[in-house]
Amino acid sequence: MSRPHQFDLICLDWDGTLFDSTAIITRCIQQAVVDVGGARPSDQAAAYVIGMALTPALAKAAPDVAPAKYPELAARYRFHYLRRQHDISLFPGVLSLLAELRARHHWLAVATGKSRRGLDEVLASRQLAGVFDGSRTADETAGKPDPRMLHELMREFGAEPRRTLMIGDTTHDLQMAVNAGCASVAVSYGAHEPADFAALAPAFVAHSVAQLRQWLSENA
Repeated sequence: MSRPHQFDLICLDWDGTLFDSTAIITRCIQQAVVDVGGARPSDQAAAYVIGMALTPALAKAAPDVAPAKYPELAARYRFHYLRRQHDISLFPGVLSLLAELRARHHWLAVATGKSRRGLDEVLASRQLAGVFDGSRTADETAGKPDPRMLHELMREFGAEPRRTLMIGDTTHDLQMAVNAGCASVAVSYGAHEPADFAALAPAFVAHSVAQLRQWLSENA
């Protein structure tokens, strides 16, 4: 089977890239911090940590919360998120985008700050089992921007860095790609402001799923 002309392996972030979850995750972080007695982080501060591993993310969002309270903070976040998770859905157009990429014989993988349990649950609930060829989560590798999850995925598929593309909505995703020696594409409709992307030199910034689909069709 012939491979695509530029990227064999396409790795995608989950929250804010494929899954329209930024607003709900932001609110869940804010509620969790208040629950344990911390000052409510701003929308920007709470959104900034999306994509990181859970404990470091919550610690950064709540600098006034003592480390001894981190387990309680994480538990409160999970409580709020589980109450809201069924209100979240894929961005319109994502399923057809993924189908097109598979039809062009790209390997597709998820590289996410979610836990393995959380990712497996959402893949099953959204009937996406079998769409992705592989995945890595922060709790089984290392949190972004550490490149470990990309390194592991590239080894799994025998993909070279120059033929691997990372797609994400945060500077954590783009910095991980830089650290792994891979190309990246950013989407502006997720957690981070697109003005912050330029320093990390993504090949493209997509302002909608339709723009992402068009760029991948012409360039991937």
